[in-house]
Amino acid sequence: MAITYTWDCKTVDTYPTKDKKSDVIFNVHWRLNAEDDTKDKNSGTIYGVESINTDDLSTFTAFADLKESDIIGWVESGLGEEKVKELKSALDNQIAEKITPTVVTKTIGV
Repeated sequence: MAITYTWDCKTVDTYPTKDKKSDVIFNVHWRLNAEDDTKDKNSGTIYGVESINTDDLSTFTAFADLKESDIIGWVESGLGEEKVKELKSALDNQIAEKITPTVVTKTIGV
């Protein structure tokens, strides 16, 4: 079984203007999704917010020129390699729990 991970980093908070720049991103609302390749397509998701340092805008890219891949790079860099591995491991565990549950909630008939 293989698991595919995909980032969703399309939602951001911006300063309308900062240091004479427009739409300066300072928060990225991210979601990391995982899906296995079984016929059931078991999936999991984790979400969070990553703050972007806006103290130095010397390498600023205009909002209209940004791609989601740019934002994903910022998020992965901000989280760090070890944290990204931890998130993926947590998603693996979510999927494993769906395949072989360790807890099942049931309702008693009245």
